[in-house]
Amino acid sequence: MATGFGIVGCGMIANFHCKAVADLRNAKVAACFDMVPAAADRLAAQVGCRAYHDLDAMLADPAVDVVTICTPSGAHMEPALAAARAGKHVIVEKPLEVTLKRCDAIISACEKAGVKLATIFPSRFHESAQLLKRAVDQGRFGRLTIGDAYVKWFRTQQYYDSGAWRGTWALDGGGALMNQAIHSVDLLLWLMGPVTEVTAHTATLAHERIEVEDVVMATLRFANGALGVIEATTAAYPGALKRIEIHGSEGSAVLEEEDIKTWAFAKPTARDKALLERMAGKTQTGGGAADPAAIGHHGHTAMFKDVLKAISSDSTPLIDGPEGRRSVEVILAIYKAGESGRTVTLPLGSDPALKAKAKKKG
Repeated sequence: MATGFGIVGCGMIANFHCKAVADLRNAKVAACFDMVPAAADRLAAQVGCRAYHDLDAMLADPAVDVVTICTPSGAHMEPALAAARAGKHVIVEKPLEVTLKRCDAIISACEKAGVKLATIFPSRFHESAQLLKRAVDQGRFGRLTIGDAYVKWFRTQQYYDSGAWRGTWALDGGGALMNQAIHSVDLLLWLMGPVTEVTAHTATLAHERIEVEDVVMATLRFANGALGVIEATTAAYPGALKRIEIHGSEGSAVLEEEDIKTWAFAKPTARDKALLERMAGKTQTGGGAADPAAIGHHGHTAMFKDVLKAISSDSTPLIDGPEGRRSVEVILAIYKAGESGRTVTLPLGSDPALKAKAKKKG
């Protein structure tokens, strides 16, 4: 019997969820819901699923086993809690939520209900990222010294004007860092380990009528002693592929979207040259650098497959709630450092001041 997916929020990213589910064996999109009935009707017509105009009604549908949350970032918690209470497994688009308290509420609700929770970070499932992680775990870099993430993208003013929620603290949760660069933040933490302190500068330089940053630069200190930099913007015309750089005392690697550009180690193996040649031209899309829709769905497919495996084997998804929470915490620390002009130490915990700031600015 096919596992039924129910989609909450029928905007652009929901289309990628539908494509990912279509690529899975024994899975189907069974239902969709949106607060705008026409949006749900439109997606249902495209996919061939049932449209719901009431969330509770969709969650009561026995054909729905897994719920994917595709609403604006600051509106993830409410449908996630409702899905957990209804006994449905939950997959949440990045970020898990926009405050730690809301992240923790989702994690707690899913634990209490005994359902699986996953946060969507498809970049971790790309082969190039997996190879980089394996090299780190094997100690090929020696002592890790520097870990950097660069996301120099471009978004037009029309992009922010296209939805009242875009560029707001309450529903976007932040700007270039929280919305766009969070994928790279997640990869950097996955590869380099926890962050213990950050400093930052943030600015809004090229867009109007938004509350959040379109440029951010942060320095990081990792728990292993390594240092790092995060640069993120939506104001770098025409936009470039995102880039991760990992350096150590015995090796360096550079990942540009899905391409491995540098793969150099003090102790090379027989496979290194062939690996570099094979992984140098993997990127097939614009990576979202200038067009949010210019991404592939293969990472979502791999992630959904992992969630279905976790359900069937009663194990934990590779990117569960706590894993999804980590990048949100670091981003909130960067925002706090940018606003205060001071070094911020981690962990933050559930910081009520951050939630109050988001509520005030939203």
